[in-house]
Amino acid sequence: MPHPLASTFVRTQLSLRVRDVNTHAERAGGEFVLYWMQSTHRFEENWALRFAIREADRLGVPVIVHQGLDPTYEHANDRIHAFILHNARELAQRAASLGHRYQFVLRRRRSDDRRTVDRVAARAALVVTDDFPTAGVAERTARFASRCPCRVVAVESHAIVPAALFEKEEYAARTLRPKVLGHLAHALAAVADAPPRASVSDTLWGSLDVDRFDFAGDLLAQVASCEIDHSVPPAPLPSGRRAAQARLATFCSAALPEYESRRGDPADADGSSRLSPYLHFGQISAAEVARAAIAAVGAARAEPFLDELVTWRELALNFCLRNPRFRTLGALPEWVHRTMDAHRGDRREAIYSRDELERAATQHPLWNAAQRELLATGVIHNVMRMYWGKSVLTWTESYADALAHLIHLNDKWALDGRDPSSYGGIQWCFGKFDRPWGERPVWGTIRSMSLARAYKKFDASAYEARWSGPA
Repeated sequence: MPHPLASTFVRTQLSLRVRDVNTHAERAGGEFVLYWMQSTHRFEENWALRFAIREADRLGVPVIVHQGLDPTYEHANDRIHAFILHNARELAQRAASLGHRYQFVLRRRRSDDRRTVDRVAARAALVVTDDFPTAGVAERTARFASRCPCRVVAVESHAIVPAALFEKEEYAARTLRPKVLGHLAHALAAVADAPPRASVSDTLWGSLDVDRFDFAGDLLAQVASCEIDHSVPPAPLPSGRRAAQARLATFCSAALPEYESRRGDPADADGSSRLSPYLHFGQISAAEVARAAIAAVGAARAEPFLDELVTWRELALNFCLRNPRFRTLGALPEWVHRTMDAHRGDRREAIYSRDELERAATQHPLWNAAQRELLATGVIHNVMRMYWGKSVLTWTESYADALAHLIHLNDKWALDGRDPSSYGGIQWCFGKFDRPWGERPVWGTIRSMSLARAYKKFDASAYEARWSGPA
């Protein structure tokens, strides 16, 4: 039986996931609890929404779910906007049937009103939002909390096992794996979500000073009206919970039984889960994915996939939560700095500008294929992403340039960019979470990966042929 929202299990989980962002008390006489949806774009298995509902029930007030999208985030573009908007339309369509009042506000121009959430919060007893270390969410929350006159709480929903259990930075998968797996079975317990007991009256709903977005019509035309980067087109991947669940079902039935043998071949487009965009935007929870995988093939056969979904994903979250330098070379271990210092002057194989990398204009067809996959679809196969990232280390004048180029390309073009797992994966290319290897020019003792050797490891020619044309 799933745990009810009032259960000891839920209380324990929330005690680990909830963090006060300011020191204010709840506002006496507040008309509702406001859930400001920022990074967890779903109603199901959303710990922030669960906390908002519990608090609203305690106070005897309803919950208002508010989500906004504006043109000021880093790399704001058509790809990211479209993915968020299509999911928001689905949320708006489903909200009433689940007992929620959901409002979405689109700010098209930088000069448009920036304080919609402030006006709504001015009437709230409490503001609950998502706790997320990347994509500007933590900084935006802190700024809002400093000016909000009532209590602001951030709740972490990204991890299956609450990230607060691991208070210090973990330095490798091997150090986190036994800790996180020791809590996994308990953390995967299902919870019976329920709507707030008090409903939002039409009078209250109509009195909020909010210009709610009308999802009727062509959403891509709405995206085109926004003051954002229109050079990054929407990706072909459908957005939303229904699309995420459909992809999960297909993966569990067709690829997961053979995951160990299929996941290493980038030419096998359906051999991996391809769920990272949905997980990044919180359109589906990692717990739901894990339970589906275990139900499909059993925990033992699902272990290779669960190691990526749980251990490596939560290692990356721990990294970004516990190391404020996660976007810089300063996040790397001391042995990496020593080897980089020793090899800074080594002759590089080639020097490519950021523009040449972005246009897939290198002399390496396989690397170009990976970049074209990113440009066209918003994702790169996990295996090719490692080669893609590692290669850039040898093609720039400095390691700092290589890191900056990779973060730029990934955050701008990838649907799972600006995510803890993205930063963890890029930093792994530089030696994070790894150990020293044999000394080589440029690489030093950082683990090397050769594009030439890739042809012996998987069907690189087929992957290259698939992405040989313009993006």
